[in-house]
Amino acid sequence: MAEGSAAGAGGSSTSAAPGERPQRHDLRLPARLVAPGPGWSTAADVIVVGSGIAGLTTALRLRQRVDRVLLVTKTVLNAGSTLWAQGGIAAALAPEDTPEEHLHDTLVAGVGICDVPAVTALVHEGPARVRELVGLGAEFDLDEEGGLKLTREGGHRRDRIAHAGGDATGREISRALIAALQAVIDDPGIEVIEHALVVDLLQDTHQRVCGVTLHVIGEGQIDGVGAAHARAVVLATGGLGQVYSATTNPAVATGDGMAVALRAGAAIADLEFVQFHPTVLWLGEGSSGQQPLISEAVRGEGAHLVDRDGVRFMTGLHPQADLAPRDVVARAIVDRMEATGEDHVYLDARHLGKEFLEDRFPSIVARCRELGFDPATELLPVAPAQHYASGGVRTDLLGRSSLDGLYACGEVACSGVHGANRLASNSLLEGLVFAHRIADDITGRLASGELPATEPAPPAGPAALLHASQRVAVQHAMTQGAGAVRSAASLAATARDLEELARGARGSEPGPQSWETTNLLHIGQLLTLQAALREETRGGHLRSDFPDRDDEHWRGHSHAERHADGSVTTTFLPVPRQDPA
Repeated sequence: MAEGSAAGAGGSSTSAAPGERPQRHDLRLPARLVAPGPGWSTAADVIVVGSGIAGLTTALRLRQRVDRVLLVTKTVLNAGSTLWAQGGIAAALAPEDTPEEHLHDTLVAGVGICDVPAVTALVHEGPARVRELVGLGAEFDLDEEGGLKLTREGGHRRDRIAHAGGDATGREISRALIAALQAVIDDPGIEVIEHALVVDLLQDTHQRVCGVTLHVIGEGQIDGVGAAHARAVVLATGGLGQVYSATTNPAVATGDGMAVALRAGAAIADLEFVQFHPTVLWLGEGSSGQQPLISEAVRGEGAHLVDRDGVRFMTGLHPQADLAPRDVVARAIVDRMEATGEDHVYLDARHLGKEFLEDRFPSIVARCRELGFDPATELLPVAPAQHYASGGVRTDLLGRSSLDGLYACGEVACSGVHGANRLASNSLLEGLVFAHRIADDITGRLASGELPATEPAPPAGPAALLHASQRVAVQHAMTQGAGAVRSAASLAATARDLEELARGARGSEPGPQSWETTNLLHIGQLLTLQAALREETRGGHLRSDFPDRDDEHWRGHSHAERHADGSVTTTFLPVPRQDPA
C-alpha cells in the first residue's frame, strides 16, 4: 500500500482496491450537532431547504399541487450560489444543435463516469425548462432577430449558452424566480422562513426523514432552534466551497445539506471530484474567502491564457485549446505555474476591445476595475480556485436519496449528470430539470399515500460541535492536502489534521458559525477519505502520485455511508463504458 493511502486518510487497514468494496473505515462521525432542544414547531407537507434555482423551482412547482410547502433559506432569498452564476445556462436551443450533441459534450467532460440516463434526461428536458423560465419572466440576452443570443464555453462544440445581462445570468434567473414567489407569497399554501439554518434531519424509527431542526434568527415564536415536520424534505442547499481557503462560492456555501444528510446515513457519492475553476482573479498570496471569478465565457469570446513570458501554453495541449474542459485547463495552469515558479498565469482579453468587453461582460469588467485591474488594457493574473462540487447526496432520476422521504437537487446532490467534471453551464440546467422531476414525484407519492405523516424518533447517538474559531484550520488543512492537486501523503496529512480537530469537537457554545464549521469538518473528512481511496487522476480529482486515468479499476462511483455506530463504509459502483462518438 502506498504511504498515506486509504488507511492513512481515515481508512481501514485493508487495501483500497475497488474489488474489495464494501469497505469499513476507521473514520467515525457523530450522529448530530450539539444544539438546544426545539423550542417551537411547525409543519408542512414538504420542506424545501435553499433558495437558489433548484429550491425556488421546486417550491414554486410544488405550491401548485400540494397543500402546504415550507421554503427555508439560510440568509435571504437571493443570497445563494445561483446569484453568482456568470456564464449562463446550457441547452440545445439553436436549430442546428441537438440534445444528442449536448449529451456527447457532457459525457466527454464527465470523463467516463456520468450516468447516461441522467444526462439524457437533462439534455432532452432542458430546452423546455429554459423556455419556461423565459415564460416566467427571465430576460435573457437576445440577438438581432429577437431570438436567444447563444455563446460557447469550454467543452461545448456548439453555441448553446444562454445568458442575461452579459455576465449576470444567475442574478436574472434568481430575480425572475423570486418575483414569481413574491407574486404568490400571500398564498397560505406556501411559507418562507429566511435566516434559517438547518441543524439536522428528523427521522423516525425506520430512518425515514420526516423533517428538520432549524435555527432561526427572528422574533416572537419562530426564534432559536425549532422542529419543522414534513412528509418529505428537499435539500437544495448548494455546495461546499467554504471548506477551502479560496473559492468562487458565496459565504453561505458551507456544505450544510451534504453534512446533515451524511450524519443521517444517506449515501454520499463522488465527493473527491471537486472542480477548480481555472480563471479566478489572483489577488495575491494569503487572499481567502470568496474570490472574483473570470467567467469561462470570456475565453469563449476569444480571450486566451498566457504565462509570464506571453506563451499561449494551451495551444497544442488539447484540440479545444483554451476552451478545453475545466479540469484540463486547471491542470495545465497548475503545471505551468510549477514550471515557471509563479503562483499565477495570465488571461489576455485586450484584443477583444474596451467596447466589447464592457458590453458583453459589464459585471466582470467593473469588478476587475474596482480591484485595480483593467482587462481592456492589461493582462489579468489568474489561478485556479474551488468552484463546484460534482459529488454530493446520491440521488436517482427522480431526485430521491437513499433515505426515504429525503430528496436533493442542485449542487448538494450527485445526480450522476456531471461525472468527474461538470461541463460549463450545466449546473443551472440541472437545478431546473431535476427540480421539476422532484416536484412531480413528490406530488404523485403524496397523492397515493406513499408518504404518510410519521413521528420523529428522539435524538440518539453522539453529538459534536467544533468552535467557529477552527474554521481557518479546517480550510487550511483541506487546501494544503486535498486541494487542486492531491497525493497519498498530502491526503494522509490532511486526514490527521482533521482528526485532531474532530477530537476537540466535543463542546462549544452552539450557534450558526460553530454549526457551519462542524459541517465543513465532517464534509472535509469524508472528501479526504474518498480522495485517498481513488488512486487515479480523473476530472476534478488530480493525484500527483497517480497521474493517469485508470478505466480498468476506477471507472465508477465511490459511495460512502455513515452507520449507526458512527463508522463509515465505502462502496465502489462501476459504470458501463461510455464511448461518445
